[in-house]
Amino acid sequence: LASYLVFVRQTTLPINQLTQQGNFLLAALAGAERIFTVMEEKPEIDEGTVELVSVRENSDGTLTECAGSTGRWAWCDRRRPDVPLEPLHGDVRFHDVSFGYTPDRMILQNLSLYAKPGQKIAFVGSTGAGKTTITNLINRFYEVSGGSITYDGMDVRLIKKNDLRRSLGVVLQDTHLFTGTVADNIRFGKLDATQAEIEKAAKIANADSFIRRLPQGYNTMVTSDGANLSQGQRQLLAIARAAVADPPVLILDEATSSIDTRTEALIQKGMDGLMEGRTVFVIAHRLSTVRNADAIIVLEHGHIIERGTHDELLAKKGEYYQLYHGMFELA
Repeated sequence: LASYLVFVRQTTLPINQLTQQGNFLLAALAGAERIFTVMEEKPEIDEGTVELVSVRENSDGTLTECAGSTGRWAWCDRRRPDVPLEPLHGDVRFHDVSFGYTPDRMILQNLSLYAKPGQKIAFVGSTGAGKTTITNLINRFYEVSGGSITYDGMDVRLIKKNDLRRSLGVVLQDTHLFTGTVADNIRFGKLDATQAEIEKAAKIANADSFIRRLPQGYNTMVTSDGANLSQGQRQLLAIARAAVADPPVLILDEATSSIDTRTEALIQKGMDGLMEGRTVFVIAHRLSTVRNADAIIVLEHGHIIERGTHDELLAKKGEYYQLYHGMFELA
């Protein structure tokens, strides 16, 4: 009986191994199909000719391109050297913009809005209203289906994507940290930042105090996407990362929605320091974070249904009034 069982096992073992190889082969084919789909994806087309360059101001008020960082930036069209440098201000405008992720379903329809340099613009509305889509179009993660977006008077399609995105700072709800020191994670906003610049950015973001309380301060190692830090501390590092880049335009996409109200107050102080003097687009579900905005835009199904300051919109007793007083929940 023992010999028989041994022989049966030796006979069935190759059959089992063969069937397992079939499973591995099917999994490999499925993976290869996805790989080939990515390889066949058309690359992004970047036909922009305008670059972001560092400049210095001459005694006569003109601007001259220079090497190194001077803290002043301008747009330079390499194909048109006769055109003078255009200072970077952060003036963003939407002109009858229409967009849809698929041609049969438009998310934004004939949307027009503007953000003057230094203004804080807040977007509120239910999920699917098009708030994040607007910021994605500013970054040119997607191209508009109709209309145009201008940045300091230029169509964003004329600006090289890398230079466009370099002028924008983004703080998202989901914070991703990398294995390395706290200083290295802040330095991702500006790879050549000095230690003094990193500490200055941390102070602007209201993160310097907690960083200095860490075991090794700015040299404390961050591991596993910031598992050794709290959610609020990770968010403050993300704000400091944006601050060290010193962008003229800032996008805050629900940066405080996943934290408690006590931590929110601390982070709000950091964001207030970061937003000073910049053009800011804020997406928020907590309406308490947008009360001080220069203009609050209420979106619904890709349309602007209300625009005004906090007090003006409350006085109208419209959609924003109902949202603010909890009559409607923001999903």
